[in-house]
Amino acid sequence: MSSSPRCERRDSLLNTAIAFTTDSSRGSEIIDGEKAPENSMLYMASVQNKGGHVCGGFLVSEDFVMTAAHCEKDNLTRVVLGTHNIKNVDEGKIRYIEKMYKHESYQDVWTGKDIMLLKVTELNKKLQTTPLPRSEIHLGDNTKCYVAGWGFIKTGGRVVDELRVVDVSVINPRVCREILPPGLPNNVICAGGYKTKKGFCQGDSGGPLVCGGTAVGIVSFNWEKNCSYPHLPNVYTDVSKYLPWIKTILKRSKRSE
Repeated sequence: MSSSPRCERRDSLLNTAIAFTTDSSRGSEIIDGEKAPENSMLYMASVQNKGGHVCGGFLVSEDFVMTAAHCEKDNLTRVVLGTHNIKNVDEGKIRYIEKMYKHESYQDVWTGKDIMLLKVTELNKKLQTTPLPRSEIHLGDNTKCYVAGWGFIKTGGRVVDELRVVDVSVINPRVCREILPPGLPNNVICAGGYKTKKGFCQGDSGGPLVCGGTAVGIVSFNWEKNCSYPHLPNVYTDVSKYLPWIKTILKRSKRSE
């Protein structure tokens, strides 16, 4: 039996998100952005394996980095913290991953729960962390936010050494659901990539969507490796919907020390 057009569109989306973390599409791709001001986002983390940068992430406590669950597939080993330049990194900026806490109900990006916490081996008391929402949030249409990463600046490009950042606007959830295939997870935020040339692309996975100084989203997926916006929205995990899970993991880790 042949697949329906809607099923084919959804499968294409899933394949794209999985491809974010393959060797051919590493990194955080910021489209139509600019170099981040020096030392402005030192909470950003480059999540890596033996081959180098794989995904973005962000430091949320002295020993935990938040990223996307789908990044786990790439045999992650370490994170680089406290720098905007990930070329020739000083050993003192490297922290090795002690344990990965992927959301236990995560299956794929399309079913949601694309969130993971990485416990690192050393405390980072002197490093900048980024605040998380204190309670569940509901962002207004066109709220101005930004997303950052180290990857391609165009479709089929290369990972960059210097952190780049771009501002994006929040898209009404109803509009997002009308544009994307049926079944979009409930606990997501759409921002950028629609009616704009700005957004993320393959491999920006795990980086934060920052609104008003708070990390409200985690880069999850876009559409068919195509960064030639403005055709479809970018999708982020809504961090505020997972606050109980986050608090449980952090408390569990403290008890086990």
